Amino acid sequence: MKAFLLALVALAAITVGVNLILVAIDFSAKEAWASTGNVRLDD
Repeated sequence: MKAFLLALVALAAITVGVNLILVAIDFSAKEAWASTGNVRLDD
């Protein structure tokens, strides 16, 4: 039970830490999956 609780705490700490890092470098899913510079229109 102790190992399970430690794993949950570690998971929460990693999640919060990574979220803070990604917010600090202004990274979002929208920027990763959407690109307006490479859109082809009808020729």
